[in-house]
Amino acid sequence: MIKLAGLGKAAAASILISGIVFGTAVRAQEITEEHIAAAKQAIGTLGVTDRFDDILPGLAERLKAELIQASPNVQDAITATVDTKALELAPRRADLEREAALTYARAFSLEELKAISAFYGSEAGKKLLKDGPIATRELMKAADIWAAGINRDLNTSSITELQKVAGADLQPLPANNSNVGGAPGASAAPAPAPAAKPKP
Repeated sequence: MIKLAGLGKAAAASILISGIVFGTAVRAQEITEEHIAAAKQAIGTLGVTDRFDDILPGLAERLKAELIQASPNVQDAITATVDTKALELAPRRADLEREAALTYARAFSLEELKAISAFYGSEAGKKLLKDGPIATRELMKAADIWAAGINRDLNTSSITELQKVAGADLQPLPANNSNVGGAPGASAAPAPAPAAKPKP
């Protein structure tokens, strides 16, 4: 039984993108239509390619904005033309879905893809996809707080011990050091006063 709980949308998308860019050693003839169908189902369950829905509309909006800025007097014609051409290109989205399926079919066996679909199609899997990113953000906040405490205590205990060994030879940390600065109770040395001007 493969472990699925740690696989989220980000990891899934990473696999997809790396597969498209770098390919794989698996020969195309080894990938059956059943395998591709299972990959498509897994991709649909994970929602991996949902983020690509905005690519064509986004490109069309950007092109319209650029053309309208350059030729504001023909704004209506620009909008109608670009929208029409974008709709003509929309069927090519299937090419990306096919490539995504091939990428997943190369990365996962038929049985693994079925298991992925089964898990992420379950209530627990759906909840992981929905709430996993929220839990991850909270975990990162907790890790930051923990690291700050560890950093403080490591700094303090190390400097305290070093004071016993090095004494006056131990120099305070720079004021802008990312650690909790300097020896306990030590303050930065004051800047030297400017030299007095000689009397005329």
